[in-house]
Parts: sequence; C-alpha cells; structure tokens
Amino acid sequence: MLDLSRLRALHAVSVHGSVSAAAVALGYTPSAVSQAITKLERETRTTLLERRGRGVALTDAATRLAETAGQLLTLVERAETDLEEQRGLPTGRLLVGAFASAARGLLPGVLAALRREHPALDARLSEVDPHLSVDLVAQGVLDLAVTFEWDTIPLPAPGGLRRARIGDDLCDVLVPEGHPLAGRERLAHHDLAHQRWVGQPPGTVCHGWLVGALRAAGSEPDLAYQAAENHTQVALVAAGLGIALLPRLGRGPLPEGVRAVPLDPVPVRRLFAYWRTGTARRPAVTETVRLLHEQWPDRTF
Repeated sequence: MLDLSRLRALHAVSVHGSVSAAAVALGYTPSAVSQAITKLERETRTTLLERRGRGVALTDAATRLAETAGQLLTLVERAETDLEEQRGLPTGRLLVGAFASAARGLLPGVLAALRREHPALDARLSEVDPHLSVDLVAQGVLDLAVTFEWDTIPLPAPGGLRRARIGDDLCDVLVPEGHPLAGRERLAHHDLAHQRWVGQPPGTVCHGWLVGALRAAGSEPDLAYQAAENHTQVALVAAGLGIALLPRLGRGPLPEGVRAVPLDPVPVRRLFAYWRTGTARRPAVTETVRLLHEQWPDRTF
C-alpha cells in the first residue's frame, strides 16, 4: 500500500518543479519532502528523482506515478468534501492564494474571521503571482485563489473551475505635490502622455496594462522607475521622481506630498475568487467566498 502523504510530496514536486518549491506549497521543510520521496522510492523500489545540475528531475516512472497520484488526490478531495458537507461546518485545511494587494488589503480580515468563527478550519495563505494562481487551483495545489483581471484584459482560466466576482478595485494616478497634474480634479488618458513613470517591472499584469494604455493614448511610456511593491512606488512618487497608476486595494493612506487624481475613464481591476468544481459544495470554500464578499466594502475607499 503506497503512502498517500508521500504521493502528495511527489505530486507537489512534479507541479512546482523542485523540492524547495514543493516544500513551500505543502508547508513542509525541503528535508521532509526529500525524506518522503526517499521512502516512496524504497516502497516502490524505483528511482523517482535524478540529479540534474543543482536541482532534481523526475524520472519517467516518477512522472507516471505523479499523474496517478494527482488522480488519487482528486478522489481524496472529493471524499473529504462529502464528509465536510455532511457535517455542515468548515473543517480541515484550506490553502488560499492571493496577489500582493489582496493579501495585504483584504485577506487579513477574512482569515481572522475564519479563525474566529470556525476554529476547526486551518486556513492558510500564500502570496502568489496573479499569472500563476488560477493554474495552481486547477492543479490542486491551492484550494482557492483570489486574483484579478483588468476591465480590458479578461483572465483566461482552465476548465474545471468556478469563480465568483468579489468586487471592483478602482485605480488613481498618484502625483507629487507641485507636479503640473496635481491641481487637476480629473485626468484623461491623453494627459498621461510624455510623463516620467513609476511602475511595476516587465512581465507583470500591471506593467502590461499601463504600457498598453499609454500606447493607446499615443505615447511611448517612459518607465524610469520599476518596483514590484506598491509602497515602494508610492515612496518614489513622494520623492518627486515620477507619477504612478495604482489600485486602491491595499494601498493604505498616502503620505504627505502625494495626491491621488481620478482618471476618466477609471481603470478597474475586477477581483475574483476561483476554486475547483469538485469543491464547490465544501463549506470551507463557500464560507470563505461569503466572507470575501462581506469584507469587500470595508476594504476600499
């Protein structure tokens, strides 16, 4: 009889591509994941991992076993969902992923409410790039993901998932005091042309939206300062180095010397919660989605 926890470890390595990444996803140490796979190799009398450079790679046998493990984990999840539904109470472990702004501006209240109202539920949070989170739900690594799509750029999602819209996150242009745009009550897209910008680095969703919006307004963006953290972008604006376009969720109070000016039409990020169809009846999932909706009005301004 193969040990399910060891199969779970192998499956995580196949999904994440390394022992260390699998350990982060499972909440284990890399040593614990390595030991689980070593024991699985002894059980199966099969080599499962091979050294490749500084990392490891799955053997052909391991790849086939990981696929079967994924199917078994899906069946286990279905059984756990049925039991939890019969009890009618959120229980077990719930793995939630969220992008940085939601992890900071929305999830703390939701997780605190889950812990207070449902002590039998072990809800855990990982900050995840919005490009990756939906796929991680589909792969069974996360139980639920909070992610977003821009109003002009729909988010593609694999089959087998359900989603619920949480709310709309509005964006403002942040400008330093003394800037020519600081005295305006509202800005149009053409006002953003030929400005020096603070923004996220290439490869991020927000970077792609900003570059596309500026080019549509007839201006090649001058993205002089690139920072992944919104708070860093605000600090750069406060220093008078450029302007930025930032969503309101998780932004927090602006420091002195920075003004938020509305943009017309206003850019909107639409927040969604994603989960697998097989867990749609799980009380832990339905209760978390309910709390996401409940907490949303208090998390925007």
